Amino acid sequence: MNVIDLFCGCGGFSKGFEQAGFNIRLGLDVWEDAVKTYQFNFPSAATINEDISNLTGEDLLKRANISAEDVDVIIGGPPCQGFSVSGKRLLDDPRNILYKSFVKMVDDIQPKIFVMENVPGIVRLFKGQVKDQVIEDFTHIGYNVTMKQLTASDYGVPQARNRVFFVGINKNKLGDFEFEFPIPTHGEGKKPYVTTKEALSDLDFIGDLTLLKNHDQYKLKAETEYQELMRKDALELLNHVTTIHTEKTRNIISMVPDGGNYKNLPEELRATRKVNIAWTRMNSEKPCFTIDTGHNHHFHYRANRVPTVRESARIQSFPDKFEFLGIKTSQLKQVGNAVPPLLAEALACKIKDILEEGESNVRS
Repeated sequence: MNVIDLFCGCGGFSKGFEQAGFNIRLGLDVWEDAVKTYQFNFPSAATINEDISNLTGEDLLKRANISAEDVDVIIGGPPCQGFSVSGKRLLDDPRNILYKSFVKMVDDIQPKIFVMENVPGIVRLFKGQVKDQVIEDFTHIGYNVTMKQLTASDYGVPQARNRVFFVGINKNKLGDFEFEFPIPTHGEGKKPYVTTKEALSDLDFIGDLTLLKNHDQYKLKAETEYQELMRKDALELLNHVTTIHTEKTRNIISMVPDGGNYKNLPEELRATRKVNIAWTRMNSEKPCFTIDTGHNHHFHYRANRVPTVRESARIQSFPDKFEFLGIKTSQLKQVGNAVPPLLAEALACKIKDILEEGESNVRS
């Protein structure tokens, strides 16, 4: 089962599909650093580091050395600035050309299924007009589209990250039916949520100041089922390099308790603007807040520093053997932009069932 990943970033979406048994054939993104990371971690896949709006479906197929008939799934998360709940909110925002390019590629190639990821705000914008337009665009090119907002922590990711997914079934190839989203595996009445501490405690040995190399050794054994899953097949500890803050900054961070934020600081500190209102410390006993692309104001639940790339990757559910390339700020941005692999895997397993059932129906 073959997958093409548009706006692939470093490869979180692809990683989830690979873990579900899919063959990743192509990743495309305009961001060079992310493409280098993607290429390193998916060496059998073709990569394109170009602007999608300058390409055609035929270009993608040629680079991937695959025919349109062999493309089972197209996945991707078009950049969402034009759909965001902050800033400009125009339906004709020129930044939405990237979304339109995604639609065009799906139309050109006609995969059996597509999956498009976006921010939750897309559902509310213009009283639902943007969401309705997305569904209409894909319906017009032959897909039966289902949409749902999913929370990553409901699927074993130690992060309360909400994302919207549009899944389209090609009516000509698989029939006219609706996709059923995966049932949550964690939460009330199910497995307990994976907490931040359960995700990271085996990495805690570095504290505030310990400096490791980009390739180093684990110093502690895995303590939880999640840690064992993340460490599977990892031969060394990657990307676990601390950011060294000034003593003054560390002292201020130390005043924020586990799970606290800037409101826990003395008023005189807040008044001097020496802290940012986004300052938040992870809560060790709950899934983490959404990992973003900056990380400058989000702190480890115990150590007085921002998370390392590996800690952020653990929160996103990237396996430890997945290595991020580039400078540290770029690596953190790559992690923050990604779809959590375990969430992607949950979706991919449902899609795999549909494709296998479709193949079975064709043979019979």
